[in-house]
Formats: sequence, structure tokens, C-alpha cells
Amino acid sequence: MVLITGYQTKEKDGNEFFLLELQGDVEIVISEATGLPYATMRKTLMSSTFDENTCKALVGKELKGEILKVETDEYEYTVQATGEVKMLNYRYVYSVNDQQTEEQAVFG
Repeated sequence: MVLITGYQTKEKDGNEFFLLELQGDVEIVISEATGLPYATMRKTLMSSTFDENTCKALVGKELKGEILKVETDEYEYTVQATGEVKMLNYRYVYSVNDQQTEEQAVFG
């Protein structure tokens, strides 16, 4: 399941729209730096056609599906907490069908 944890307001070409903030289930991963396990949750944003009141009402709702890690072309990412710049080659996307492959989630 995926939880709607919030929303963000964005503007493009003079038009305001809203992105839903999504969070997946807890997962345990192994740190590349220490080799020790830690708990994390995948997060992503999803475009919507909703107004702000609808987005507010959706916070706390669960959606069927999962958040998948999908390979992309390499890009630069700045860690907000530390200012560290990293090169990443993936992004997270919401998938309604948790049986889909990563490629199906992106390309249909």
C-alpha cells in the first residue's frame, strides 16, 4: 500500500497545479557505507488534477500499489540536509499494479 502524506503546489506556464506526496511501506536496506541494515521508505510525487481542498482531504488515505525504483539517465541531486551533491541513475514512480515490472510502470 502507498500512503498520501501531503501535497505540493507548483506553477507552470502561469497555471497552478498540485502534486500528491506518496510514501511506500517500510523496507530494510543495507547501507553501502557501513554494511549495516537500516529502515527506510520510498517516496515520490504524483501529478493530480485536484484542487487544494481535495488534496488536503486525501492526506492520510491509502492507495493500492507500490513505489518502484526505476533506472534513468544519470543526473545530479543535492541532498537538502547536507548540501552534498550526488549523481543518481534512478527515480521512484508509483505503480497501481504491484505485479508490474519497472519497465511496465514507466512505459505502460
